[in-house]
Amino acid sequence: MATASVAPVLTSPRDDAIHLYRAFKGFGCDTAAVINILAPRNASQRALIQQEYKTMYSSDLSERLSSELSGDVKRAVLLWMYDPAARDASVVQQALCGGSINLKATTEVLCSRTPSQIQHLRQLCYSMFTCYLDHAIELEASGDHQKLLIAYINALRPEGPEVNRSVVENDAKALYKAGEKKFGTDEKIFIHIFSERSRAHLAAVSTTYHNIYDTELEKAIKKETSGHFRYGLLTILRCAKNPGIYFAKVLHKAMKGLGTDNSTLIRVIVTRAEIDMQYIKAEYHKKYGKTLNDDVHSETSNHYRAFLLALLGPNHH
Repeated sequence: MATASVAPVLTSPRDDAIHLYRAFKGFGCDTAAVINILAPRNASQRALIQQEYKTMYSSDLSERLSSELSGDVKRAVLLWMYDPAARDASVVQQALCGGSINLKATTEVLCSRTPSQIQHLRQLCYSMFTCYLDHAIELEASGDHQKLLIAYINALRPEGPEVNRSVVENDAKALYKAGEKKFGTDEKIFIHIFSERSRAHLAAVSTTYHNIYDTELEKAIKKETSGHFRYGLLTILRCAKNPGIYFAKVLHKAMKGLGTDNSTLIRVIVTRAEIDMQYIKAEYHKKYGKTLNDDVHSETSNHYRAFLLALLGPNHH
């Protein structure tokens, strides 16, 4: 469900391309104009603008943006120019095959996407960047974390709401037996259940686990596992229950304390803007008592702030 607040578009892609060209001309770039043109446009509109720009000026729009913009606003705008699937592929490729390896970002993206989204981004990783996802994970991740990611991107999980109650109960018992009940943890059971079961199924397992053992499955994961493996399991479980809350927490963590984690802020806001941002904003407000827009406003500045706020849409209290 696309939830980016898209303003009515009164200009054609050709007009937009002309206005962008004008914004680049002269001394310095008119960044405000670039933001006002690109932020409200959806993926298909942005693709048409890029085509028109290429046709009219024999030059690649993203390359021109890259040379005209700088810093965080450049990173955010360049990521926005992709459609959602290519954007995910770009994030994963940079996090796994780029200069600085970011296993946390890789885990967040892969473990929060649906099976069909994963298959699409996997194909694009290869066709756009010649990055073979399984191979990159085997190279950069290790241990149970590596096994979880490989299993998760390869398993064909159902995406519907159907749940088999007896399998749910068996899984809850198997997880208890593999974790809290025994000395040490049987990670294979966790990997198998978390990579093979649908979101609806895992959400039901979480509820059943609590009903039978009077403790949260999430707490058991925190107690029994660690590092990136723990983060992967928690991401899968939290997104099975409520992706909106999961991303609200990730965004809040990126902005609290000293300094702002801008790469996380950009990644989450830009990749979710056309997917479920209105749900994330609602959960953020519910959980933290203030709006996501207000927090982004106080933690960012200048054109970078303007661009992120444009993607977030109106500030609803």
